[in-house]
Amino acid sequence: MKNTHPQGSAQTLAGRITEWLTFDNMHHQWLLLAACFWVIFMFMVASKFITLTFKDPDAYSAKQEFLFLTAVPDAGKLPGEKHFPEELKPTGKVPSDNRLVQPLVYVERLELIRNVCRDEALKNLSHTAVSKFVLDRIFVCDKHKILFCQTPKVGNTQWKKVLIVLNGAFPSIEEIPENVVHDHEKNGLPRLSSFSDAEIQKRLKTYFKFFIVRDPFERLISAFKDKFVHNPRFEPWYRHEIAPGIIRKYRKNRTETRGIQFEDFVRYLGDPNHRWLDLQFGDHIIHWVTYVELCAPCEIKYSVIGHHETLEDDAPYILKEAGIDHLVSYPTIPPGITVYNKTKVERYFLGISKRDIRRLYARFEGDFKLFGYQKPDFLLN
Repeated sequence: MKNTHPQGSAQTLAGRITEWLTFDNMHHQWLLLAACFWVIFMFMVASKFITLTFKDPDAYSAKQEFLFLTAVPDAGKLPGEKHFPEELKPTGKVPSDNRLVQPLVYVERLELIRNVCRDEALKNLSHTAVSKFVLDRIFVCDKHKILFCQTPKVGNTQWKKVLIVLNGAFPSIEEIPENVVHDHEKNGLPRLSSFSDAEIQKRLKTYFKFFIVRDPFERLISAFKDKFVHNPRFEPWYRHEIAPGIIRKYRKNRTETRGIQFEDFVRYLGDPNHRWLDLQFGDHIIHWVTYVELCAPCEIKYSVIGHHETLEDDAPYILKEAGIDHLVSYPTIPPGITVYNKTKVERYFLGISKRDIRRLYARFEGDFKLFGYQKPDFLLN
């Protein structure tokens, strides 16, 4: 039978198709809406998890420090107190790419100083008055609030250059004439002793303070070579005034006509009554007196103690902590120059009596213990 209402049937079919499409579109919309709600829900759960994970500020600051020290080693000083994981232990020289260990090393160095300073048995070797002699050793950079205690024969010339540039006396380290570095009338480095008592105390309490140390016996060898053997700065008083004074008092063989020997030097330094000669020599003794006598580490709370043996890592860290790493760089360190040389130490002490070496160690024992240097048993026993 023929369909007598073809137009109506077509309209009915079109209506059903439209209804089906509308239903299908709504179905997809509901699915899309449900998917959106699911994503939002998961995001909320993840956010809550992240919040719980980093809720501990100590844990976060440690992770934040790791990020800055590894990924952006040249970044500026991080605000706030630093926290370091206790399970990490220093292992001598720290590789340049292992920045996480470095801060712990510096914290442990300061903690060691505090512990040794509290040791009553070492009080005479670790404590000294903050006298004018000490204040004369500390150079001031008011512009960046830095105090640097000079410890000769430990790369101090380069640190002086850094401060000279920071104080604005010269635009760059390369432009500083060598004869100006140690000329305190021209280098623009004021000493802490030049300020009033109130100004001194203010700077000691609020400024960033640091100094550098090295193995005490190796430093003495360096001082002897620099002042009595090579004397590159042409300072005649060391050979013509100080050396004869040491020889007259401490040389065993009076018929020996050679210039001062390291054995004479050791005997002078290890003499418990060395101070009467020190008074005659004046400030020249800064090249071989103890770090305690130079910088008073038990009386002054230093911010960082650098070690010559790890200077490749310590110098950038000090600049960063002082907030000046974007202004100046420490001069390039020649390869191997900061490595402790046991063979050289053994060679210089060869032939010197155990008694004299033990007396020398007795004087410098405070330096060995304050700064974590091993007792040189290979020389003492």
